[in-house]
Amino acid sequence: MGAVFQLCSEYQCRTQKERNKLLVMGTEAAEKAMMAAGAVKALDLRWLKPNSIETERILSVLDETIAKLELSSLIPRIIGSLDRFADLLGPEITTNLMEYQKLSKQMEQLLVAAEEEDTTNLHLLGQHLKCCVRNILRLLLAIPSLCKALKHEVWAREPATEAFIKAFGEFRNFMLERLLTSPTEEEETVRLMEDISLRINRNTETITALQAELAAAIRTRDEEIQNKDNMIKDLKNSMEVLDECCKNNILQVKWEGEKQQKEELQASQARCARLQQDIQQLEAQLNKQVLEHRASESALRKRKCRVETEILNWIQAYDTDMAEKQAEFEEVHAAYTKEKAELSLLMEKHAVLLQEYSQIEEERRVNEEKKKQALEKLAVMTLAATRIQAFWRGYLIRSTFKPKKKKKGKGKGKGKDKKEKK
Repeated sequence: MGAVFQLCSEYQCRTQKERNKLLVMGTEAAEKAMMAAGAVKALDLRWLKPNSIETERILSVLDETIAKLELSSLIPRIIGSLDRFADLLGPEITTNLMEYQKLSKQMEQLLVAAEEEDTTNLHLLGQHLKCCVRNILRLLLAIPSLCKALKHEVWAREPATEAFIKAFGEFRNFMLERLLTSPTEEEETVRLMEDISLRINRNTETITALQAELAAAIRTRDEEIQNKDNMIKDLKNSMEVLDECCKNNILQVKWEGEKQQKEELQASQARCARLQQDIQQLEAQLNKQVLEHRASESALRKRKCRVETEILNWIQAYDTDMAEKQAEFEEVHAAYTKEKAELSLLMEKHAVLLQEYSQIEEERRVNEEKKKQALEKLAVMTLAATRIQAFWRGYLIRSTFKPKKKKKGKGKGKGKDKKEKK
């Protein structure tokens, strides 16, 4: 990591020197040079590929470092939403994240204290924090799908972190460019930069000459402006002369206008007289039409009164019908309420009877089971008595036949007894 940061600083120093050099050479020419260098770099990064195992290993290390930087920058955001990601992360990662949060708080407390006596503790705490981050990154990188899901979350990184990751990416591209550039290509690049410098110098000389031409053109323009100012003064004098002529023309036009106004006034008075006669004729026609309209209005008013009377009759008839319907409805509603109360009473009685019927059925079932058990017991006892009687009869029959057998074999039995005594 120390070598990586050293290379990063070297890259930043080099880019800063190149920018300062380009700024000294001239803004416009510098922009062109940067565009050319950017085009060469883009072509190198896009089309060239690593040509050795060492180059591939270096690039893989840099890419892995960028991925770890991106993941490590997401750790505070993940801790902020730990409840939402607890099931996705698993217990081991969650435990390490909580340990990281605890160590971070301790580190912040030590940094706020900023005492010299806590330097050792701060160093040890920093080591523990690094180990915790390594464990978290190791566990996260072991699950590529989890890393992909976390990167797809819309999280805004801090500006400093985003700038560092971007700078590290530029450093990776710079390293790729350095690794892909051979000594010959580097010499060609130096020659190209020298050619660009010569072009910039030539362009600077051209700009100086153009600035001189511009100054001459400005002087020529000032002279032309002075000539035009003189022409404007002459035109103003001629305009004053024209103004006096226009005043005389205005007076003549005004006199002619007053004369025309008098003639038009006389014509308008004659026209007003004719219009007054037309107005009188129209007023007579209006009075006649008013009389006609008043007669039609009185007829319409009578019709309106008749219609209103009919409407009132209809309304009264409607109110009477509605009153009758309302009375009928109230009567039906009262009957319905009464029947409903009777129905509820019957339902309660039915429920009581149903409960009693259920109890009676249960008692019947129990009695039937008892009867069935008694019958079964009686059948068992009858079967047992039958068997006992049969056994007894057999015993009686056997006992009646046994004495006869003993009498027949009595002598033989005695002989056997004598032999056994001997």
